[in-house]
This record gives sequence, C-alpha cells and structure tokens, in this order.
Amino acid sequence: MEVGVRLIGVVLRILNLLLSPLFWLKGRHRRRVPPPPAAILLKSAVELAANIRDGEITSENLVSIYIDRVKEVNPYLNAVVDERYRAAVEDAKEVDRQISEARKNGKLNELVKTKPLLGVPFSVKESCSLAGLSNSMGCLENAGRRATADGEVVRLVRAAGAIPLLVSNTPELCLGWETTNLLRGATNNPYCLNRTPGGSSGGEGALLACGASAFSVASDVAGSIRVPAAFCGVFGHKPTPGIISIEGHIPMLNDELFPRFLAVGPMARRAEDLPLLMDIMAGDKKDKFKLDQPVDLRKLKVHYMTEAGISLALIRVHRSISDMIINAAKYLERECGSTISNEKFKDLEDSVEISVSVFFSMKDIPNMLQDPANPKRDKSLFGELLKSIFGSGTRSLQVLGFTMINKSHLFIPKSRRGYYRTKAKELREQMIKTLGDNGVLLYPVCNGLAHYHSQVFLRASGVMYTMVFNILGMPATTVPMGLYQGLPIGIQVVAAPNQDRLCLAVAKQLEKGFGGWRPPQ
Repeated sequence: MEVGVRLIGVVLRILNLLLSPLFWLKGRHRRRVPPPPAAILLKSAVELAANIRDGEITSENLVSIYIDRVKEVNPYLNAVVDERYRAAVEDAKEVDRQISEARKNGKLNELVKTKPLLGVPFSVKESCSLAGLSNSMGCLENAGRRATADGEVVRLVRAAGAIPLLVSNTPELCLGWETTNLLRGATNNPYCLNRTPGGSSGGEGALLACGASAFSVASDVAGSIRVPAAFCGVFGHKPTPGIISIEGHIPMLNDELFPRFLAVGPMARRAEDLPLLMDIMAGDKKDKFKLDQPVDLRKLKVHYMTEAGISLALIRVHRSISDMIINAAKYLERECGSTISNEKFKDLEDSVEISVSVFFSMKDIPNMLQDPANPKRDKSLFGELLKSIFGSGTRSLQVLGFTMINKSHLFIPKSRRGYYRTKAKELREQMIKTLGDNGVLLYPVCNGLAHYHSQVFLRASGVMYTMVFNILGMPATTVPMGLYQGLPIGIQVVAAPNQDRLCLAVAKQLEKGFGGWRPPQ
C-alpha cells in the first residue's frame, strides 16, 4: 500500500471512530417503511409473469398494485425522480387485451415465448434512459432534461413485455456511493430511513427492497449495482462487460477503457429472476453467457476471503459479513459437495491503488470544475468545497470528492501508476487461471452494513471491495444473507469473465440455504 493512500486511510479511520457517536445520535431513531401490504408484492418477476399468463391476475391489476405501493413508500424513501403511471396502466390494459386475444386464438404460448415478462412492471435507474422521462442525473444544470429514447437494455426489456413505471434517483452523474444530489435530495434506506441505500443505483435498491418494483434495470461502474443491493438486501449482478449493451447510458465516456468498466445489469428480489433478465438484456449476444448450461455445484471450487487485507489504513469488515462469508463457504461444501480452496488472492490488498491507477488513466473524465459561463476557466476546488459545505454550491460533495481523487490520484506517484496498471493485468490473469470455469470467490461487497447519511466520506475505502472487479472485468453478484440488527447483510460472488452462470447458480443456492431477501418489518 502506498504511503499517501495509507495516510489518507488512517486519517479517515480516525475520523470515522471519533465521529461515529455523532452519526449514531443523529440517526438513532430506527424508522422503517411499512411492510408490503399484499402478498403478490413478495413474488418474483418470473412468478408474476406466470400469474398474468395463467389468468390469476391481470396486468392492469398488478401494475395498479405496484403503483399504489410506490405512492405509499416514496414519501419515506425519496427514490422516484419521474413517473409514467397513467401510461403504464394503459400499457397494462393493452397487454390484457393481447393475452385475451391470444388465448382465444390458441396462440398464447407463442406470445409469451417472445415476451417472457409480459405485463410485469419494473423500474429504471435514471442513468439508463427511459424515453420521455427525466435524464438530468442529479445535475442542477440538467434540470428538466428528458431522455429522447430508451437505453438499449430498457428497449430490450420492454420488448420482452415488461412495463416501466418510473426512473429512480442517483448521485450526481452516478459519481458516488450514496444516493443524494442537489437536484433531488437524498434517498433513504427502507430498513432504516436514517441510513443510505448506497449508490449509485440506490433508488432502485430502495424501491426493490420494500416491494415497490418487481425488478430493476441498473448500472455498475464501481459497485453501483452491488453496493445498493447489499445495503438493501436484494440481489444485484454486474455482468461480464462487453456483452450487455451500455448504449443510452448517461454519463458515457469516449475512452476505450470505459466500456470495460461500465456494465448495465439487473437487480431483483429473487435469484430466479437473474438468469431470465440477463438472457433478455444480452439480446443477440445472450449465447456468450451460456446460461442454458447447467452448473454442477459438486464440481465447484469455492475460494473465500473475509478481508482484502489487514492494515491500520483499512476499516475492518463487519463481523456479520465475514461470518456469513465463512458460513456460505461451509454451506456449499456441506450441502452441495463443493470443494473449499484455501488459495487467496493477496494482491487484492492493493485494490485501492490498482483501481485508482487504472480508472483515472482514462483521458476524457468530465471536468466537474469547468465554469459553464467560461469553459476555458476552472473554478477553485477549495472554493467549491466551501460553498458546498455552506449550502451554496452547484456541485455535490461526492462529485467534488471524485474530482479531488481525479486530480490527486490519492498521492500515488506518477512513477508508480504504471506499476499498478501492470499489477492489475497480472491479478486478472491469476484470477482467471485460478477460478477457471468452475471456481468462485466469496468476498465482501463493502466493509460494513448500510451506513448513516453522509458517513460515506469516512467509509469510502469500502468501495475497494467492488471497484476492483470493474477494473478486472469480472462478473459479480451480490447475495442477501439475512439481517443483522434489522439491517441487511450482503456478500459478493465473483467468477472469471464469461462465467456469470456460476455467480447466478451460487446465488440461487445461497438463497435456498439462507433465505434471501426479507422485506422490512
């Protein structure tokens, strides 16, 4: 670990220790959202699609139930940026008409084969673009901007028959691990409203967790699917990059590395939804995932690590998370006949240096200090920080923090950045060779459970557990593993590139063994 990174980590760890009592006092009242009032809100998207085609419920009725649920919980969450409720009801009526006609003509099976999610409502992270709805991404200067077309994945999901309800909140330009911005404010965690649902797909995580969406279209560039999934107790998968389209996502960089880091993927309450959603989202490239090939868990090699490394600069992983990683490994060995491997990936302890050195080597990272009135002039970072602290800034603190990292590289010397880029390549090669086509790594998603609002600045080192796998281009799934004092516990299942099916198979098995998503009570 670099000296500069270590010093920053030590300072943040001390501040976190000193300020923890203040955060606790500020957020000690544990308010939650009301539990889902209807049993149908507990079902998977797969089950809901079957209920609709079997005539157990109409799409119009289901969509209306979900809209009512969103209206009930959003005052607690502040997750909805823009909605299309009336249009969604009209879409549902048309679905019911199509089903009725297909049933009369004996073509229902043909219809649902091409539209496996027919009539099922879903929600969309604002960055993934839903035509006609807000596309401002929490930026003050973009207020009122709307998407002119669906993002490619949203288009594919709609083509599969699903009905979009809304777009949800993100940090400004998705540049943060807490969902808050100056345009829309902060989104709350449904298990404890004083805590964050994470970011940048925090709006999606919050809505899913309390039964206000059947599934989500989200995105992940540094943990943006996996962290909210862990903090909100749902499933989230970051796919192998380059298979699922990222067309229509905002922001988008031109650097050739960016498509290797950014992935659009699914979030869901039930593990059985993930393979179907991946199949749909991949479009013509779905065969590359090989999701139709069965996974024999008896042949699975299970690697596990409960920490990236032990250092004074790193906040220790919460005991509930490390215990669940060990329990999951033992469960797979005991119940499935999987083999536990003791081989570790020691270079993951340098995840911060690897991630910063590789990610910030991109050439067209947005200049968040550029003065709109004078594009040739940059505003003062220190001045903007002061303005933001006193409530008069035009950029969120998270964006300014991102800018500080971009400018400083966390004081990693320029002469050392090439070393860490090389180390990233070597670590990727090692993990691909070691995991192969039958190995997974059980690993933390973050160093703690959902933290209090604004505590993200003191616990930022936790992103080292997710961002490194964006840099390495490896698929990873967040799996909910129960609750600790009312807050969700999530762990990460990582596999080699194009071995997403291993992540999904393990996620489904762990759901069977540990119960998966549990709604706020």
